Amino acid sequence: MIRRWLEKKQDRNPSATNSGVSGPRVARHSGGWSALRKRLQAEPGLRVIDCGTTSPTNINYLTSLGHSVFLSDLVTEAWNGPWQIGKDEDDKTIWNIEGYLKQTLDFSGRTSDVVLLWTAIDYLPEPLVPAVVAHLFSAMNPGGQVLAFFHTRKNPEETQHCRFHITEGDNVEMQLAHPFPIQRVFTNRSIQSLFDQWSGFRQFLAKDSVSEVLITR
Repeated sequence: MIRRWLEKKQDRNPSATNSGVSGPRVARHSGGWSALRKRLQAEPGLRVIDCGTTSPTNINYLTSLGHSVFLSDLVTEAWNGPWQIGKDEDDKTIWNIEGYLKQTLDFSGRTSDVVLLWTAIDYLPEPLVPAVVAHLFSAMNPGGQVLAFFHTRKNPEETQHCRFHITEGDNVEMQLAHPFPIQRVFTNRSIQSLFDQWSGFRQFLAKDSVSEVLITR
């Protein structure tokens, strides 16, 4: 449904393309973004990691509130970077996890307060998932928060890889991005297990097949 909706709108405006994202933006209500936005408006000077293709909209809005922004396109770098370095005896891909983390999430010793993780975890190769979550835990300040979206069904019509753009209201805007295939879906239990070191877990219900979670360090 999501893919058909986006592609239908894109057909009406095929000229809108930029750095791996294409077509128009479709607004989606986000309880998670609404909650996080209130903190961003109340606490200037936070360090924010935005895990997606560059979005001038996101940069402009966050910097206008007095925050600094670190961009890290986790999914694109995982699949396009030189991180597949061989095969093991079971013919499974060996990943250079340390090199990937250094390339994508090297903060030079500085800690962060907010991560806009979006749906990145759904599209990452399996060996990188726990490594990314553990690295974020170690690189965030106590009380830091991660906004993450998770697909609840592995339906191709509902799992098109998208870029999310924030707004001044309760919506985020979805835009088609490079078509990386979804790798997995998560249940509430598996999300909690993945973030078991973290202290807070707040879920927001949505009408579509995406679960929103605000996770506190």
